[in-house]
Amino acid sequence: MIRIDNILTPGRSLVNVPGGSKKRVLEEISRLIHADLPQVSQQVIFDALLARERLGSTGFGNGIAIPHCRLANCDQPMSALLHLQAPVDFDAIDGAPVDLIFVLLVPEAATDAHLELLRQIASMLDRKDVREQLRSAQDSNALYQVVLKAQAGA
Repeated sequence: MIRIDNILTPGRSLVNVPGGSKKRVLEEISRLIHADLPQVSQQVIFDALLARERLGSTGFGNGIAIPHCRLANCDQPMSALLHLQAPVDFDAIDGAPVDLIFVLLVPEAATDAHLELLRQIASMLDRKDVREQLRSAQDSNALYQVVLKAQAGA
C-alpha cells in the first residue's frame, strides 16, 4: 500500500505560501509540482487541477482543500502540502476559507491507489490535533514532520 509519506517530500511541504485566490494557489501548486515533474508542463498540471475543481470544489471543510487530479506522463503519485499565509475562498462545502492545501496527483490509470491516498489524507486531516499542528508548523521541515508523525500514529 502506498502511504502519504512515500509521495510527499520536505521540498513540497511549504509554509507561509501567498494565497490571494484559488486560481493563484493552483498556479503555485503547478509550479511546485512541475519542478519535480519536468516532463509535464506547468500549464498541463494547472489545467488538470482546474478541470477537477470545475467538477466540484475539493474544499472539504475545516479550512482544508485536497486538490487532486490524474496526469498523463506521471508514473507515480505525488503530493504537496501548503499552509497559506492567509486563507482563500475555495468554495468549500462548509463555506469556510481554506488555509491548508493537500495536493494529490496520480497517474491516469491509478484508480485504487488514488482513492486509497485520498482516504488517508482525508482521515489524517479530519483530526483536529493534526490540523492544529500543521497550522502551527514554523517551517517546511516542521510541516513535513507533522505528516510523518500523523502517519505513524494512524
